[in-house]
Amino acid sequence: MKPMAIASGAGLLFGLGLAVSGMTDPDKILNFLDVAGSWDPSLALVMGAALAVSTPGFAWLRRRGRSFSGAPLAPAPSPRVDARLLVGSTLFGIGWGIAGYCPGPALANLVRFTPEALVFVGALLAGSLLCRKLLPWP
Repeated sequence: MKPMAIASGAGLLFGLGLAVSGMTDPDKILNFLDVAGSWDPSLALVMGAALAVSTPGFAWLRRRGRSFSGAPLAPAPSPRVDARLLVGSTLFGIGWGIAGYCPGPALANLVRFTPEALVFVGALLAGSLLCRKLLPWP
């Protein structure tokens, strides 16, 4: 099977899962982060379900030693925690907490042309380009 078809199918399945679970609604995310107010635990349940499905799948792929397309698996990324990881994670968390979006739900919301998703994706692309210019990948 062609890698682009597999990636497209996985992306569509992921987007459908986000939509069915309601995780494309930024208010659900912001309510999950509001532990002292109107806390909504549904994001934790969705994450738990995703782990329950993906963990055995990743274990099976590791044992198989190749991807669905037959290509060899890339080596695992370094488990090293460095400044680049900490700064990136912090910026991601701040953006997520302000906007209620992370990249997946923002891209899924592009089909609805919501102004918030358009601004978020624009800022995401601009930030990615800026990061590539300032911190080239080794």
